Amino acid sequence: MRRAIDLAIENARSGRGGPFGAVVIRDQQIIAEGVNEVTGSKDPTAHAEIVAIRNAARVLSSFDLSGCEIYASCEPCPMCLGACYWARVSAIHFGCTASDAANSGFDDSWIYWEISQPHPARKISMRQIMRDEALAAFRAWDASPYKTPY
Repeated sequence: MRRAIDLAIENARSGRGGPFGAVVIRDQQIIAEGVNEVTGSKDPTAHAEIVAIRNAARVLSSFDLSGCEIYASCEPCPMCLGACYWARVSAIHFGCTASDAANSGFDDSWIYWEISQPHPARKISMRQIMRDEALAAFRAWDASPYKTPY
């Protein structure tokens, strides 16, 4: 956790991104690190946990991070939490809470609320179109000899 916090502080002072750091651990060893790169990279998905997960997946040559743990300087946002589940990490350890982040202008509570709303009630317009045509991609996947379950 100390390394994740140090990364967050260094990143905040550098001006390259927000005050967030994360490390991925396996067998008591740091496999990968990440800092928030949103403003520096102009990538809204470049949160510290996402960067750390991407780096760990490269190091381990796998999208499955089972047996790994994430140490994050702050409680993961909804996107990062989802990424942790998709990566199958075993545990998430965090320093600051989402409320602490909100006090510094990083409030994601509204995203949790939005997700719970029916599609027509969300702030971003969402409507389903061409479902039958889109299902062809799943049929192709189900029939593919390259299908890799995840």
